[in-house]
Amino acid sequence: VQLVESGGGLVQPGGTLRLSCAASGFTFSRYVVRWYRQAPGKERELVSTITSAGTTSYYPDSVKGRFTISRDNGKNTAYLQMNSLKPEDTAVYYCNARSSINNDYWGQGTQVTVSS
Repeated sequence: VQLVESGGGLVQPGGTLRLSCAASGFTFSRYVVRWYRQAPGKERELVSTITSAGTTSYYPDSVKGRFTISRDNGKNTAYLQMNSLKPEDTAVYYCNARSSINNDYWGQGTQVTVSS
């Protein structure tokens, strides 16, 4: 079982990044996917959720209107499109997949740094 995030990096304020979360070893289409982030010295924060079929998504106010979560179950991959990035978006971003019976998988994280 693996979740592998990619797409992080250094970007200027106002820029964009697209994170990917590639899944293997389990039936990805049966899992709700969430993206979390954790900045140094802060607690892990949920930044988006998408249902197993991709029909419903959720965002906290801190990222609403700027971030978009999506998934391609045929490719076993979820995405997080991040626009209008701010310095306060700097964090390690983690992908999580959880099933209805609470099988729970995490990726290793990818660093996003927003700085001029």
